[in-house]
Amino acid sequence: MINGIINVYKEAGFTSHDVVAKLRRILQQKKIGHTGTLDPDAVGVLPVCLGKGTKVSDILTDTDKEYEAEIKLGITTDTQDISGKVLTISAVNVSTEQIVESINSFVGEIDQIPPMYSALKVNGKKLYELARAGIEIERKSRRITISELQILNIKDDIITIRVACSKGTYIRTLCYDIGEKLGCGATMLSLKRTKVSTFYIQDSITLAEIEEKVKADEINQYIVKIDDIFPDYDKISICEAGEKFLFNGNKLMYEHLLEEYRNRIFDKVRIYDTEDNFVAIYQFDKDKEEFTPIKMFKE
Repeated sequence: MINGIINVYKEAGFTSHDVVAKLRRILQQKKIGHTGTLDPDAVGVLPVCLGKGTKVSDILTDTDKEYEAEIKLGITTDTQDISGKVLTISAVNVSTEQIVESINSFVGEIDQIPPMYSALKVNGKKLYELARAGIEIERKSRRITISELQILNIKDDIITIRVACSKGTYIRTLCYDIGEKLGCGATMLSLKRTKVSTFYIQDSITLAEIEEKVKADEINQYIVKIDDIFPDYDKISICEAGEKFLFNGNKLMYEHLLEEYRNRIFDKVRIYDTEDNFVAIYQFDKDKEEFTPIKMFKE
């Protein structure tokens, strides 16, 4: 079984679940999970966790992401992207200055109402299931963060933007809200995810390429090791006396570490056994001078 994360380039026409299903066939293993849904029409980075790597799916899902999107002004749809049913068509009479001012106003912490065509659940029903049945319900706004919003191009009624944002951000809704603020309406024309955590689009690989690498027995060079996604966490090695505590998922004290790591202040750390195998992520409590397990990766 392969353990780690692979940076998949999701192509248009596939759902995130499609990617997982196809990878199960290609890699011949069942333990696989993706790290955040991309709409079928969207393309770009989709980190997929394999084997023990599935234990970090929630961590990667919660990380910040970056996108490039095209906004078409003067039109709104029920899905807030170009694949939906057209609701309104309006004349576009806005200046470049107005566009810049509107877009800049969305930088920072903002409240966003999730779209009806989304996988969020209300009373056990996914919103898109209700939307397809012609039912629209009131949704609570959610606090999100747009850390960066850059205009890449403006051509006629199409704006290309780059967005760096927190988890839970709907770029479709951002496009819609920009159109509302401009008074002409807008819908998302295209979406490309360019970054998730430490995974970049230039390093991603398509399903067809993955299948080729498997046949050529070259797939391992495209598997990111689990501990490599925590580059900001200090690496700590355990001493022999501490191994039984580590392997049982117990709290660790300074005395369980190699001497070089003792009496130092840490935050989150990567813990390795005496043979330098990555075993766990721990959180250090400086007041109690002890380490508490967050994630264990030893079978």
